[in-house]
Amino acid sequence: MTEATRLTEGDKAPEFSLPNDKGDTVSLADYAGKRVIVYFYPKANTPGCTTEACDFSENLSEFEDASVAVVGISPDSPEKLAKFRADHDLTIELLSDESKNVMTAYGAFGEKKNYGRIVQGVIRSTFLVGADGTIESAQYNVKATGHVGRLLRDLDL
Repeated sequence: MTEATRLTEGDKAPEFSLPNDKGDTVSLADYAGKRVIVYFYPKANTPGCTTEACDFSENLSEFEDASVAVVGISPDSPEKLAKFRADHDLTIELLSDESKNVMTAYGAFGEKKNYGRIVQGVIRSTFLVGADGTIESAQYNVKATGHVGRLLRDLDL
């Protein structure tokens, strides 16, 4: 199994400009001078992805109190993301990377094991991008359940 390019602490975070669920373009540059969690998930309205998005939304005030924004990115269309937001009252920013170019740049798309088979897909990953635009934390192959709580604890947010 070949490994995708992986980002590590101190790397420059790849820039992006992607549509959100409202059709507006959101860029990493919009968060310049601020810390931001950028997390990648496979598909809206699936059990693990819903758990993770709901956990981020329910804990958004804790991230905001630590001056950290939260952005979730998936290959879903903006329309699917709008339905995802409406279905679960999500409060975090949701971005569409249908081309998977941003996911690839972050090492969050590539070969992975799924039920014992090697497949191409989204690698559930989370990054803390510092105010200076560098990666403070890079986590690959995270488990959706309990992930947000572990982030808040481990990153001292």
